[in-house]
Amino acid sequence: MTTRERRKPGLWVVVPAYNEAGAIGEVLNGLHEYLPRVVVVDDGSSDRTGEIALESGAAVVRHAINLGQGAALQTGIDYALARNAARVCTFDADGQHDPDSIAALYAALTSSGADVALGSRFLGSTPQMPALRRSTLRAAVALTRLQTGLRLTDAHNGLRLFTRAAAERICIRQPGMAHASEILAAIAHERLHYVEVPTRVNYTAYSIAKGQSVTNSVKILFDLVYAAWTR
Repeated sequence: MTTRERRKPGLWVVVPAYNEAGAIGEVLNGLHEYLPRVVVVDDGSSDRTGEIALESGAAVVRHAINLGQGAALQTGIDYALARNAARVCTFDADGQHDPDSIAALYAALTSSGADVALGSRFLGSTPQMPALRRSTLRAAVALTRLQTGLRLTDAHNGLRLFTRAAAERICIRQPGMAHASEILAAIAHERLHYVEVPTRVNYTAYSIAKGQSVTNSVKILFDLVYAAWTR
């Protein structure tokens, strides 16, 4: 696939980032074919995340304080829509996602006529996934099916692609990790057509140390239960 084919007109990539100076440069280097339509939302970082993102050619929006990944995603989506985005892709800042997966999501969305394409690590490749993380994600899938009725294989993958119409109909109110289940609940409520796409998730020493701890796994489950309780 050529660079021209991959630089889809109207496609914006939203990257929420909090203290990701150790990874954001490499992540944006992998996304260079989509620049300058990449917006990094620096969610109150205390390191050089925002500066590195600017130096790498991305647009940067800064939160004065850390508001959480859900809030950062909504800020980035709003930014992209205000700039006439036709499609919006969400992409993690820690290096777990493969930039080549964006083309796969785009192709699946186009061929299926769906409103949303959702990445699934369980349909794709998950080298070196920690056992606790796998168990937590399986539990998240079960809870999400009970809450929404969506027959998904991966309920907590940050790699997603929305049509403009779908992005406009999803409003993220949960600031923390529960935003993932909130997005799926909105897809079900709005009766949006979705398709799952096999994607690769790379579990590196950096990403595991950054966010895949026991504490974070427990927090994900807590946020999921809290989101269900407050619906």
